[in-house]
Amino acid sequence: MADTEKIIEIQVLRYRPEQDKEPVLQSFKVPFTDDMSVLQGLQYIKDFLDGTLSFRWSCRMAICGSCGMMVDGKPKLSCKTFLREYYPQGLRVDALAHLPIERDLMVSVEDFVTKLESIKPYIIPKEPRTLEQGEYLQTPQQRDMYEQFSSCINCMLCYAACPQYGLNPSFTGPGILALMHRYNADSRDGGQAERNELGYADEGYWGCTAVGYCSEVCPKGVDPANAINQNKMASAINYFTRFITPGGAEK
Repeated sequence: MADTEKIIEIQVLRYRPEQDKEPVLQSFKVPFTDDMSVLQGLQYIKDFLDGTLSFRWSCRMAICGSCGMMVDGKPKLSCKTFLREYYPQGLRVDALAHLPIERDLMVSVEDFVTKLESIKPYIIPKEPRTLEQGEYLQTPQQRDMYEQFSSCINCMLCYAACPQYGLNPSFTGPGILALMHRYNADSRDGGQAERNELGYADEGYWGCTAVGYCSEVCPKGVDPANAINQNKMASAINYFTRFITPGGAEK
C-alpha cells in the first residue's frame, strides 16, 4: 500500500446478549490507507483491537451479500464502501435496520429466508420435459424481461431501507417481491398463479408504499420498486378485466 497511513475513528454498535441489556456504542481508532474498505477496518478491529467483535463477510467483492451494514445510517455493503469517504470526521457502523440483532453487527435472517422459501425461487416448468427433449429454450428478448431482477444477492439492504418493512414485518419485502417477479416473468416458468397468491395478498405487492429507497440502496441495480410497480399494474388490470371479459382474466 503506497498511500500515506491515516487514523480514523470507527464507532461500532455492540450487542453481546450475555452482558448487554441493549446495544451500546464502542469507539475504535483504526489506521487506514485510501484503498481500505469499511469491512477491512472492521477486520483490523477484530484482529488487533477487540477479537470479540462479530460480523458476517465472505467474498469481499460485492457478490455474496454477507457484509451488509448501516454505515452512517445508510444500508451499504461494507466491502464496497471505503473508509476514505468518511475521513476525517469518522463513521458509525450499525447492524442492518429493521432486523433483529443476534450479536454486534450480525442480524437474524430467519424471517427473510422463510419468506424467500415461500415464493419457490426456482423454475416451475410449465409442462414436464424429458432429457431426450432437451433443455427449455428462450430467446434473448424473453431473457431480457427478467434479467435485471435476477441479480439479487440477498444482501437485505433493501429491507433495511424499507420503512414499510420496519413498520410491518409481515410485509413480504422488496427483495423477495422482485425475485418473485423474476420467476413470474421467465418464459419457462409456470408457477405464476401459485406465487401470486402471496404477491397479491395484503402483505405482497400492494403492501408497498412506493418510497423507492430500496432501489436506491441496491448494490446490483435490481430496482425492486420497478418490479413491484409492474405487478401492481398487472394486478389492477387483472382485477378490472374480470368485469369486462366473461370468465375473468386471472392467470
